[in-house]
Amino acid sequence: MHVKSGDTVQVIAGDDKGKTGVIKSVNRSTQRVIVEGLNLVTKHNKPSAKNPQGGITKIEAGIHVSNVKAIDSKNA
Repeated sequence: MHVKSGDTVQVIAGDDKGKTGVIKSVNRSTQRVIVEGLNLVTKHNKPSAKNPQGGITKIEAGIHVSNVKAIDSKNA
């Protein structure tokens, strides 16, 4: 894989094309990365004992590694 956690990447395909962000995590088995602040999806939470209010939250979803390009590495 050409990117790792902490790298700054630019999205080259999809709704967030052209935007940049820092990789929070990498899932090697599915070849997806989670980029901070990009590819947000809406999650509906059911009320539970832990979260009695429930509600709607936005979370970052994975982006396939082929849709990002490295701009700057953490160690470069």
